[in-house]
Amino acid sequence: MIQISPSIHIHENELRFDYVRASGPGGQNVNKVATAAQLRFDVRKSSLPEEVKSRLIRLAGKRVTEEGVLLIEAKQFRAQEQNREDAIQRLIALVKKALIKPKPRKKTKPTKAAKEKRLQSKKRRGEVKKRRQSTSFD
Repeated sequence: MIQISPSIHIHENELRFDYVRASGPGGQNVNKVATAAQLRFDVRKSSLPEEVKSRLIRLAGKRVTEEGVLLIEAKQFRAQEQNREDAIQRLIALVKKALIKPKPRKKTKPTKAAKEKRLQSKKRRGEVKKRRQSTSFD
């Protein structure tokens, strides 16, 4: 069981790992051994609260398939186990970020002084442009 916060856990059986060949350093080992880890986590079927699921899908962006499966690919290390741990840590970080509720936006209106200042600025700019125009001598 992976603990995200004191009240939220993800069961190990909710995670699915696939191992593929990774590019990068490793010499001939790269061509023979599948060290890159692909973590698949079905967000919609997970045990996370509904509001966290929706925020997680929004945060993950392109990493979530249309079926709601989050795909994290870890290929930074040469060892399969290190890449697996890296993928889990990245999932934990993403879920922790999704736990934070966004602050609701408060609608505000410009003050009377700000409106007046804006209008004066527009008027001044218009005067500058008017003075630039050539006058006809007819």
